[in-house]
Amino acid sequence: MSGSATGRESPRRHVVVHCDTSLNKPTISETAAVQGGTAPFVQALQSAASQDVSCFHFPGHNRGKAAPSSLSKLIGSGAFLHDLPELPELDDLFSPKGVILDAQRLAAELFGSSKTWFLVNGTTCGIQASVVATCSPGDYLIVPRNCHISVISALVLSGAVPKYIIPEYNSVWDIAGGITPLQVDKAVKELEEDGKRIGAVLVTSPTYHGVCSNVQGIVSVCQPRGIPVIVDEAHGAHFRFHDSFPSTAIEQGADLAVQSTHKVLCSLTQSSMLHMAGDLVDVDKVSQCLQFLQSSSPSYLLLSSLDAARSQLSENPNIFDEPLAIASKTTDQLRIIPGISVLDLTCFSSDFPAIDPLRITLSASDLHLSGYEADDILYEDHQIVSELVGTRAVTYAVNLGTRLQDVKKLVKCAEHLSEKYLFANSSKLKKENRDCSPLENISVHLTPREAFFTKKRTMNIEDSLGEICGELICPYPPGIPVLIPGEVVTHDSLSYLMNVKHQGITISGAADAELNSILICNL
Repeated sequence: MSGSATGRESPRRHVVVHCDTSLNKPTISETAAVQGGTAPFVQALQSAASQDVSCFHFPGHNRGKAAPSSLSKLIGSGAFLHDLPELPELDDLFSPKGVILDAQRLAAELFGSSKTWFLVNGTTCGIQASVVATCSPGDYLIVPRNCHISVISALVLSGAVPKYIIPEYNSVWDIAGGITPLQVDKAVKELEEDGKRIGAVLVTSPTYHGVCSNVQGIVSVCQPRGIPVIVDEAHGAHFRFHDSFPSTAIEQGADLAVQSTHKVLCSLTQSSMLHMAGDLVDVDKVSQCLQFLQSSSPSYLLLSSLDAARSQLSENPNIFDEPLAIASKTTDQLRIIPGISVLDLTCFSSDFPAIDPLRITLSASDLHLSGYEADDILYEDHQIVSELVGTRAVTYAVNLGTRLQDVKKLVKCAEHLSEKYLFANSSKLKKENRDCSPLENISVHLTPREAFFTKKRTMNIEDSLGEICGELICPYPPGIPVLIPGEVVTHDSLSYLMNVKHQGITISGAADAELNSILICNL
């Protein structure tokens, strides 16, 4: 099944629209036209930086005059020259009336939303704001258990109670997929039967590995009940810009979608967008939450990069033709290499609608190599840098900057792996995939907020079975927690963490990065 929306209107058909004050019709002020072009904020920043003025404002490097030489040599003086504060002509992110408003309206038009906010604290702050805006303390948030750590921080901030949905897990790949409308419907009915108030449903689509959930089906379960649907679409900001991509969350009816514009698209790291549609969510409350959660001194370089990335897309309607062709050919070539497998939808029994064609996840398990071992070989011997490495797989992200020579190198080096290890490791006993999902048998004793504020004590991790976890522990990337504050330490989670620890993998969130000890709630 194709993820594309049937009869989708081209997102590039209209870039500048005429004045209208309604939320459903983004408008562009005359300022955008006067300041030239398709990137009003970029133009305004360029104009402000070119002024011959005596500066008595922050930041202290004073438009680069006092920039640290080591950094100036590294990134150039232009970055400092354009690192400007909230000057009147550059508008105010939290009360936009000029070029920021114009830039956000242009983004809303391109991405198909009724309103778009620029984010300088990453998708993390967009997730947090979306949850806080929809969930009051004590409300339930229905969420997949393989959610990003930003969702857990949102639960602490909002006081919402999680109702976890366990996603399908493939033990051969050690990868979790999406969630289904049937699972969401079951969770909603269980809470309704118990008389619980549901604040929102949050879906991660696509996952880090590119697996998409049926957002449209989930929306059809939720919206008739007045339940808003939030989509963590961090890895799907590019979906609207080619018919071969899956449909976007907004196209499928989601109320809020948060995208990392800096991932596959080309804004600067830490810059993201939050898109809104429909009227289930209070737009003013979202704005208020964003002001509460974002820096009061936003980087105008980050903001300008969002405007520039949007302009790049609007000016190049066929921009993803080449990356898609490269990714498709590379995937086909990798599939036929002996001992190499490529993740696709057949790896899951659920009827997930699509997988991102630009996300290539391969396994060398049939070569008796773990994901970490394969990644180490490809990096140390061949200087190939992956996006994500796991116990049994390595993920490579094709993007607008991916060169043909790079993917040819990846295929050649995968062939080298096969030639070297297919027979060399054939005497090794292949490890049976008896592992349970570390997310399968969870037991929640406290909400994340309750656990966060509970006194803690340190315990040897091997003695922690049955205790209540007091910290968030996850291998990073991908930032999917194995244990969340308030959950009981189970045999499955402990075994998984011990396995990860013995492979020397980075652990995020734990007070003891070596994972010899763990913080538990002192009840």
